[in-house]
Amino acid sequence: MTQNLLSEALSAISACKTTIAAEEIRIAFLGKKGKLTDALKAMGQASPEKRKTLGAELNQIKQEITDALEAKKSALAEVELNTRLIAEKLDVTLPPRGEYRGKIHPITQVTEEVTAIFADLGFTVETGPDIEDDEHNFSALNIPESHPARQMHDTFYLKGLGARDLGLGMSEENTSTQNLEPRTLLRTHTSTVQIRTMREEKPPFRFIATGSTYRCDSDLTHTPMFHQVEALVIDKNINMGHLKGCISEFLRVFFELDELPTRFRPSFFPFTEPSAEIDIGCSRSKESLKIGAGSDWLEIGGCGMVHPNVLTNCGIDPNEWQGFAFGMGLERLAMLKYGIPDLRTFFDSDIRWLQHYGFDPLNIPNLVVGL
Repeated sequence: MTQNLLSEALSAISACKTTIAAEEIRIAFLGKKGKLTDALKAMGQASPEKRKTLGAELNQIKQEITDALEAKKSALAEVELNTRLIAEKLDVTLPPRGEYRGKIHPITQVTEEVTAIFADLGFTVETGPDIEDDEHNFSALNIPESHPARQMHDTFYLKGLGARDLGLGMSEENTSTQNLEPRTLLRTHTSTVQIRTMREEKPPFRFIATGSTYRCDSDLTHTPMFHQVEALVIDKNINMGHLKGCISEFLRVFFELDELPTRFRPSFFPFTEPSAEIDIGCSRSKESLKIGAGSDWLEIGGCGMVHPNVLTNCGIDPNEWQGFAFGMGLERLAMLKYGIPDLRTFFDSDIRWLQHYGFDPLNIPNLVVGL
């Protein structure tokens, strides 16, 4: 009986043509109500001597069926993938087909929109490397050694690469207190650009930094790579009023609303003091979320007055200069403005999605014709 069961299973596995069919065979033989499962349950009626022999035989059959299924599924999956790749391939060397037209990705579009708004507010744009060192990413930003963000589960550290190998500038203080080569990593925020700019130039400052950032986080609302915009203003006699006015004006223009309620909730960030979370007004229902005046609030980013320790770390006298900083996720801004429901689709490389959510490459955002 047991050998017939094995022969039946192996024959079915050999004949199946798809991974779905292979899964159905697994359920038929190894599932809760499968044939082999029923045989294992029936062992209780056998004598102790026969039960021992029968149990070993059934376990051996179960292992053989499992191994055969895994091998078959692997082979079928490879065939199905190759078939799909052949069917969906796109020869980019050929002239474009009529149904496709190049589109600008929403992240690029929102970056251009943000840049246009801040340019009108008197901000310049600064850039920095994606690969950073521990000093610029954490220490100079007043993030202590014990902070969770430094741990491996949040930060992508790079093995075998030192800061000097990549030409990343290190402060004398940082290198003199460490015998080992400073650790390199993928930057976890664009705040590193603020540190580099403040160390290389003299205040006052008024600039934004946009770009990719990286963290060991992946779920429905987070991706290992995402994009940020951060703004920094350093000048004399800067206060929270300037911060709130700048953010409120930016959000009003970005979301194209004459009136957009904003709220600032006390929070904590190592690099700002005081710190706050930024909320915007909205109205929610089970079917939709609408930005603007409403009975609810939606978090949009973080902000605060630059911590005196950060200014000191950059060689700026905090008794003479003060400033504010704030940051927001570009994916979040794009999703809210253009009604994109799923964060993961930004990175699917699906041309159909881009055709739907993409933008005309000739329609460059500016404040004259609108965003």
